[in-house]
Amino acid sequence: MQDGLYGGRGPAALRRGHAARFREQGYTIVRSVFTPGEVDELAAAIDRVYACAIHHEAGTPVVAGHPEVGFRSVEDPRLGRICRIATWPAYLDPVLARTRIDPRLLAILEPLIGPSLKQITSQLHWKPAGAERVAFGFHQDIRFRRPATAYRNTERSFVQTAIAVDPHRRESGAIRLYPKSHRLGDLALGGEGPVLDQALSEADLAARGLDPAALVDIELDPGDVALWGLFTVHGSGVNRAGHDRRVYINGYVTAADCDLGTWAFRDGRPCPLAL
Repeated sequence: MQDGLYGGRGPAALRRGHAARFREQGYTIVRSVFTPGEVDELAAAIDRVYACAIHHEAGTPVVAGHPEVGFRSVEDPRLGRICRIATWPAYLDPVLARTRIDPRLLAILEPLIGPSLKQITSQLHWKPAGAERVAFGFHQDIRFRRPATAYRNTERSFVQTAIAVDPHRRESGAIRLYPKSHRLGDLALGGEGPVLDQALSEADLAARGLDPAALVDIELDPGDVALWGLFTVHGSGVNRAGHDRRVYINGYVTAADCDLGTWAFRDGRPCPLAL
């Protein structure tokens, strides 16, 4: 286990300094935020969404009136058709809708970005066991925040969260992250193409003057939550483990610093989706 990763649930974790570590390193992990029973509920919800994704007809809307809900499926050379990403799956399942505004997430986020938060990303990511087309090239999430004029104070107003549903280890394609890279500005990693079509290449880091030896593996147990910022360099590889790797990702921003997004918490109160 890496040094400086904090355990406990909700406010107990805050007393152990996760906010200070996030600001210093550009990421942190809060352990055991969700209970095993809650993880089982999440896993069942994610599997329901995956079944929907696999049978969805490409080019047709998933939810009428909600164009942000969608699936990214690919043909994997080993497994055939797989779904890699679902966007805004909370519109598809009440467990996912409830989890995105869980008070424990607010307890983790509030010391970092305040009590009034919009949500601008919500995704499920799958890495089925044995799949080949599941890597994400090294990148910074600032590349996705467009138009840039809609986002302010980007260095300190945004937190991405990832809830582990399965064990996340290097062999299962866990996130590989470059500590303190949040201080380096926009490095334009990943070029013009989608990062989910790129291999995890340490040469991309070396070309920017970053030492690949500094990378850390964000290893998580089910129920752990990882957090990182818009400028934190990260990516992930393929899944060589004997089990799937599922993760529920939700990104939050200080409401006053963003002109886009969907309300998640207003003055500390959760804001359910308008279904």
